[in-house]
Amino acid sequence: MIRVLCLSGPNLQLLGTREPGIYGTETLEQIHERLRAEGAALGAEVECAQSNHEGVLCDRIGAAPGVYNGLLLNGAALTHTSLALYDALRAVALPCVEVHLSNPEAREPYRRASLIAPACVGKVSGFGGESYLLALRGLMGHLRKT
Repeated sequence: MIRVLCLSGPNLQLLGTREPGIYGTETLEQIHERLRAEGAALGAEVECAQSNHEGVLCDRIGAAPGVYNGLLLNGAALTHTSLALYDALRAVALPCVEVHLSNPEAREPYRRASLIAPACVGKVSGFGGESYLLALRGLMGHLRKT
C-alpha cells in the first residue's frame, strides 16, 4: 500500500475560524478526514500532522524515507521563508506536492515566491480544502507512473 505523509505548517490549526474569507470555514481536521478517505479510495494510507514549528516539520520530513512513498506539504508562511524545509525535501528525495488553500500568486507580493517549490514535483493552490485532495490525486498519479 502507498503511504503518504501530509504536513501542514504554522497557524493552520486555526482553520475554520482564521480569516474565513480567505481560508474558508472548514477545519484542518475536517480536511484531514476527507484526505484520509480519499486516500483509502485511491489505495493509499494518509497520515496527517500539523506544526507551528519549522524544526518539527523538518524532523518529520527527515524521518519519512522508508516509511512514506510521498509527501504533501502546506508550508503556510514557511513556504516563503524556509530554506530549511527546502533542504529537508531535497535531502529525502521523496516526491512532494506543495499545497495551499488560497492562491498565493493572487495575494500579497511577498506570498508569490515559494522557496519550497523547486523541491516539489507539483503544486495545487486556490481551491480551499479541495487543494489537499487534488494534490493527493496528483501525487498518486506521479507515484504510479514512476
